[in-house]
Amino acid sequence: MARGWWWSCRLPDHVNRQANIHASCVAIGRAGVLLLGRSGAGKSSMALCLIEGGARLVADDRVLLSARDGALHARAPDSIFGLLEIRSVGIVAFPARKQVKIALAVRLDGEGARLPPARHFRPPPPLVLREPVPLIRLDGRSPATPARIRAALAAFSRGLFRDTFNPK
Repeated sequence: MARGWWWSCRLPDHVNRQANIHASCVAIGRAGVLLLGRSGAGKSSMALCLIEGGARLVADDRVLLSARDGALHARAPDSIFGLLEIRSVGIVAFPARKQVKIALAVRLDGEGARLPPARHFRPPPPLVLREPVPLIRLDGRSPATPARIRAALAAFSRGLFRDTFNPK
C-alpha cells in the first residue's frame, strides 16, 4: 500500500513534546519556577506569595510543559490563563506571562536535608531535556519558603553554591 505525503511529515516539537501536569508556575524575572506537590501542599498559596513579591503568574493548577531546544518551558492551558485559585477567597484574575523557560523546580512536601545533594526534575514522557532543571524540596507552610526559593534561584543561576561552610 502506498503511503501519502503525510506519512513522512513531522509534527512540530510543541505537539510531539508536551505534557499537562498538576502544578503551578511563576516567572521571577525571566526565570520560571515550577511549583510541585500533592493537592493541598500549598502550590497556589506559594505562587501568590511569590507574586506579591514581584513574580508574575504563568499557570496555576495545571501547567503545560514542553521541551524546546533541550530546555523545559511552561505555559497555562488557554482555559485557565491568568487565573489563580486563592483558597477561601475564590478564583482571581492576575496579569500573567504566556510562557517561561523553567530554571528551578520546587517540591512542596516538607523540608529536605539541611545540605541536600544535587537533584534534578525529571519531566514526564515524552519530554526529553538537554538542560537539567534543579529540584529542591521545601516546606510550603514555612514563612521563609518564598525567600528560600528566590535565594535558590539566584544561587543556581549565578553559581553561588559552595562545598564547605566554616563559621570560624
